[in-house]
Amino acid sequence: MQKFYKFLFFSCLVLSLSCSKERKTPADYVNPKIGTGGHGHTFPGASLPFGMVQLSPDTRIDDWDGCSGYHCSDNSILGFSHTHLSGTGCGDYGDIRFMPLVGNVQINPGEKENTKTGYRSLFDKESEIAEPGYYSVKLTDYNVKAELTTTLRTGLHAYTFPESKESRIILDLKEAIRTEDIHDSELIIVNDSEIAGMRRTGAWAKDHPVYFYAVFSRPFESSSIYSDGQKLKKEKEARGKNLKASFTFNTYDQERILVKVGISAVSIDGAYKNLKQENPNWNFEEIRIKAKNEWNKRLSKIQVSSENDSLKTVFYTALYHMYLSPNIFNDFDGRFYGHDGNVHQDKDRNQYTVFSLWDTFRAQHPLMSYLEPQATQDMINTMLNIYSLGDKLPVWELAGNETGCMIGYHSVPVIYDAYVKGIRGFDLEKAYEAMKHSAKKKELGIEYLDEFGYVPGDKSGASVSKTLEYAYDDWCIAQFAKKLGKNADYKYFMERAQNYKNIFDKKTGFMRGKRNGGFVKPFDPNEVTFMLTEANSWQYTFFAPQDISGLIELYGGKDGFEKKLDAMFGAKTVLSGRHQPDISGLIGQYAHGNEPSHHMAYLYDYIGKPWKTQKLVHQICNEMYSCNVDGYSGNEDCGQMSAWYVFSSMGLYSVTPGDTVLAIGSPLFDKVVLTLDNGNEFELRCKNISRENCYIQKAYLNGEPYNKTYISVLEIPKGGVLEFEMGSEPNKKWGSKDGDYPVTSIDEYPIISIPNIDAVSRSFKNKLDVKLTHNDLEAIVYYTLDGTTPNEKSQKFSVKKPIVVKKTTTIKAIAMKNGMLSKCAQATFYAMPANWEINIINPYGKQYTAGGNEALIDGIKGNNNFTTGDWQGYWDTDMVVEIDMGKRKYINSISTGFLQATGAWIWMPKEVIYEVSDNGKKWRKYASLKSDVSLKEEGIIKDFSSSKKKIRARYVRVTAKPIDSCPSWHSGRGKPAWIFADEICIQ
Repeated sequence: MQKFYKFLFFSCLVLSLSCSKERKTPADYVNPKIGTGGHGHTFPGASLPFGMVQLSPDTRIDDWDGCSGYHCSDNSILGFSHTHLSGTGCGDYGDIRFMPLVGNVQINPGEKENTKTGYRSLFDKESEIAEPGYYSVKLTDYNVKAELTTTLRTGLHAYTFPESKESRIILDLKEAIRTEDIHDSELIIVNDSEIAGMRRTGAWAKDHPVYFYAVFSRPFESSSIYSDGQKLKKEKEARGKNLKASFTFNTYDQERILVKVGISAVSIDGAYKNLKQENPNWNFEEIRIKAKNEWNKRLSKIQVSSENDSLKTVFYTALYHMYLSPNIFNDFDGRFYGHDGNVHQDKDRNQYTVFSLWDTFRAQHPLMSYLEPQATQDMINTMLNIYSLGDKLPVWELAGNETGCMIGYHSVPVIYDAYVKGIRGFDLEKAYEAMKHSAKKKELGIEYLDEFGYVPGDKSGASVSKTLEYAYDDWCIAQFAKKLGKNADYKYFMERAQNYKNIFDKKTGFMRGKRNGGFVKPFDPNEVTFMLTEANSWQYTFFAPQDISGLIELYGGKDGFEKKLDAMFGAKTVLSGRHQPDISGLIGQYAHGNEPSHHMAYLYDYIGKPWKTQKLVHQICNEMYSCNVDGYSGNEDCGQMSAWYVFSSMGLYSVTPGDTVLAIGSPLFDKVVLTLDNGNEFELRCKNISRENCYIQKAYLNGEPYNKTYISVLEIPKGGVLEFEMGSEPNKKWGSKDGDYPVTSIDEYPIISIPNIDAVSRSFKNKLDVKLTHNDLEAIVYYTLDGTTPNEKSQKFSVKKPIVVKKTTTIKAIAMKNGMLSKCAQATFYAMPANWEINIINPYGKQYTAGGNEALIDGIKGNNNFTTGDWQGYWDTDMVVEIDMGKRKYINSISTGFLQATGAWIWMPKEVIYEVSDNGKKWRKYASLKSDVSLKEEGIIKDFSSSKKKIRARYVRVTAKPIDSCPSWHSGRGKPAWIFADEICIQ
């Protein structure tokens, strides 16, 4: 019997150890290579949650799919640098690159897959290991194994060399991801095992300093510094814009040389102290284990249960990507690089950088406010520091710089959403002051909101998107103002929050851009234009999350709104207009690969049709995410694409950050447990969950039947259990009654939308008919023609009698209903200076018409913002136009205006040729003008003008020849360039 019990004990022990060995932690499910293919733009290297260091391999540096420095389709590695961006649509970073090699010294990266002329190496893809906090790969050209791990502010490299007297480690302070300008760099060889230095660059972040201190695990036999390709003689220090270094070791076979590197945005001393504090020893495995433990600590805040390991991999990889940014930006001692270019110190909290707010305000920050309330609080205080030092809240902040990328002032919803959830560890008055200040700046189209009630497309780019996003942000400010007792501001911002109504066209059912007081024509809802941010009208028409009830009413009610949603999801997946690779992951015209669409599947909840939300959310989760390297349908965007999945796979989503509810979708897991910092747990359970069973049949909250298709954001911190019973067919009764579904509405201080001033063009030859329309047929429209602001005593417009203008005229109009007056719409129509005819020989680009053929002779000149639609664009062709002046006349001068905007691939023509003719067939040269504008100048308008003694002619031909191709230094190098022209003047 005793033998039996011993046998039983040892059997149980073996079984227990076996089960323990097989049990996976959340970090074990993470695959950092998801998103490194397709257009995910993620990196596979090592980092910690919110880590300052992202130590990762670089395989490419300068194209759109190289934004993170790595793409899984590449076969060679350039080296291992310490900073990377995750999932962005623009590249930067890649600072302080180390690369091991064996053989002759190479200081340049070389051409792809050509290591004979550079230090680049092919690598063994089968040898790659990517885990949270660890990366490893075999460099086949050198037979070197590279391993990487990190602490918060330091990177640790381990290079295992073969036997060689020429084992080297290269340091490159010049090459990086999209470095456009190196302001300065410095390298100091402190002794035979320690080096230090810095690089200060200008790329996406215009002024980006990175200091470093590095220590080798054993002394190097020799070292060399190279400046501008030249080896310096016996120099231990160097400064310049092109610094490289080589460190040589005599290694035995399989010798492992470690390099630990501290970085800082403050100073070399800061980098040294970070290294000393966080990584004082040489135990690579210990650092690796600590990194994994830290990841498990964060990832375990959400525990999911499922028999499907692939689902867990997608989930925990998404949660992992959520934690890769924002990044801690202060040194261990609290010093940080501020937006004023100076060093500051705050010992009480962390400072952060990389705020991709146009993306992350939607789901990443709202979810982090539950998972990381302290970090969220620190991020808000960082935003307030940025406001104090840089004059506004961050929009797209990077490395102590405001990049000016994207739109909105979306720090506002991040701050207010955190406030609603009880996060209060910041100065509320200062936060409100910062919000209001950002919303009142005279820039980026904001300056037109008070006058027009929208952003005019002829005055600012992305006008439709800006109008809609500013309106939502303004609603958040209004709510905050109300909480703080600022009643006048509450009224003001609540009225601005309704500006979305001013660009809605009831006739087409779309949000549309307006120029000169009227909707832009022609209109195609599938067309991607510069009046929208990375989208077409389908993908922005449904963005009024602050007033979904008001949006529904614009369609005549729930039925009309449902039909419009159905039409979007059922439309053909065809885009027109300019190429925009961000618009991807299409279901009809819904584009999950880009953020403006992210809330749309949940809008069915708001009209009592939750089963349609459930079906679509389930479809998106399963079709747009996978375990593959191209497992994201678009850029991962600093955690937003992942946050959508994490939220949605739990069955919840934050449609309106700052609102008090989360919409319910379709959960994917048997059980999800959120462990909150207050010690409570919120649990979501599902019965009968499967790939087919995507429809909610019943729900229970803390054991009680629950029929609502939303849950209060305040339920989560209290803890509790939300349980769903799932089925393969929709239960159309659940969540369909009034009161069961979520509502966002603006009920106080309603506005009446502005009239639309409708004409075929802005300019005319003899006369022009103008109509005034309004979405509400019961509204009365008043107008003036003398430049004065109309009122209810002004002329009423009748649809039976259009306004006829015969000279240059400014029309102003207002609408009135129930005693409410709209803002004033206005338009100026121009009588053309001459009754000329124009013939466009080579067609202009369809998205850059400037209003049509006569735009070049209508007397209206474009400004230096190419996105306003005032410029006529020609791509990959000469611009050739012929003008018939009607009769022979004396010509004193001919001029044509051109724009150069290099970021948009628009350059001055290399040559403009003017010819004249009496009959339109036989031409004689009038002038030939070469461009004297540097190809690197940005935002330049130049008139190519030539004057001669009077000559007589009837016809003028203008030929503008584009540069041969985009310059070698440009991201579009080798590809055709645009010519943008406006206004040909003949005197």
